[in-house]
Amino acid sequence: MATVTIHEAKTNLSKLIARAEAGEEIIIARGKQPAVRLAPVSAPPHRRVFGAMKAKWPDLPDSFFFDPLPEEELKLWEGEDENPSR
Repeated sequence: MATVTIHEAKTNLSKLIARAEAGEEIIIARGKQPAVRLAPVSAPPHRRVFGAMKAKWPDLPDSFFFDPLPEEELKLWEGEDENPSR
């Protein structure tokens, strides 16, 4: 971990950025007091691909999603209690 002053950082900013991109931790200090950490920006997340999980569950039928719920489960989702005596 390297520590540099603000003056050094302004003078050698390009070199410090290259070092940080290479994985080195750079601390920029105001006098002897650490102020900020220079670190590379992480890569943006990959774009999602439609149907990417299809290979994980190739045998999952469409009826799993599109068939109506059983009557008992539908009542629970709608907030109807099976035991009205409670």
